[in-house]
Amino acid sequence: MIHRVLLSVAVFLFAGALTIADDTTQADDAEQIEAEVAAYVEAFNAKDAKALARHWSESGVYVRPADGERLVGRDAIEREFRANFADEPKAVLTVTLDAVRFVTPEVAVEEGTAEVTTRGDGPSRTGYTAVHVKRDGQWQIDSIREIELPAREETASDRLAELAWLIGEWADQSEEATVETSVVWTKNKRFLSYSFNVSAQGLDDLEGTQVIGWDPAQNAVRSWMFDSDGGFGDGLWMRKGKSWTVYFRQVLADGRSASSTNVYTQIDDDTFTWQSIDRDVDGERLPDVAPVTVVRKPAEVRNSLSSTEDHISRGEQ
Repeated sequence: MIHRVLLSVAVFLFAGALTIADDTTQADDAEQIEAEVAAYVEAFNAKDAKALARHWSESGVYVRPADGERLVGRDAIEREFRANFADEPKAVLTVTLDAVRFVTPEVAVEEGTAEVTTRGDGPSRTGYTAVHVKRDGQWQIDSIREIELPAREETASDRLAELAWLIGEWADQSEEATVETSVVWTKNKRFLSYSFNVSAQGLDDLEGTQVIGWDPAQNAVRSWMFDSDGGFGDGLWMRKGKSWTVYFRQVLADGRSASSTNVYTQIDDDTFTWQSIDRDVDGERLPDVAPVTVVRKPAEVRNSLSSTEDHISRGEQ
């Protein structure tokens, strides 16, 4: 009897060990498939049709969602994407992987959503099912079928994405004043919070906050500004190429009204220019402000300032 019990225990433990081994292998395979998906997206966005085709099996089948035509074989798929990239050189692919399930140890089914953005248009969306096969230890795509989905409704953060390059710490130093700026996303990326500090010799520093957001009522990007002198105003943002023109109106602390046209032009990831023209206060014309170059603060400066502010907030010297 005791031998029978020991044998049963041994069988149970052996079966458990096999289950753990299978689970570990499946988890490793899932990670490999996820890595393949990421590499596939990278190849697409690099417009590398040959690298893209290498993710497919030799007999892979791609069914085009637009007309249902079947493309069979790695070479045919490479030619298809090469032609697509020639027509749409700025196409960008993003993929949301929802699930990977295993039919057998060598066959897995991936499901998710793909979005392709081209030439400034809204993204086209498809739901897809991809079958992966494992051959010689390597997972490859054996087939993909897609179904076109309704366009995703744009959110406020989508509308502001073209201004995301403003995120960061900035500084400029003109002959009249030194201006430091910090731009961050608010929670849920619904607004950009734009804080500034203006220092000029012989004058008190001027601080303020500008909140930039999408106004669904006006179908436009707008901003609202408040400064430490008690002034406040609002602006309407319009994009023209790499420049944003802001038509700004303000009420000064003494009750006078002011207006200006401010122009932000992105030069590169770390530089933009700011200019203010068409300025007036209570109808009296003021001189234009020539373009000022604004640069991103070096990382070591930002880290040093953050550390100093942290010490001050804790009362440390």
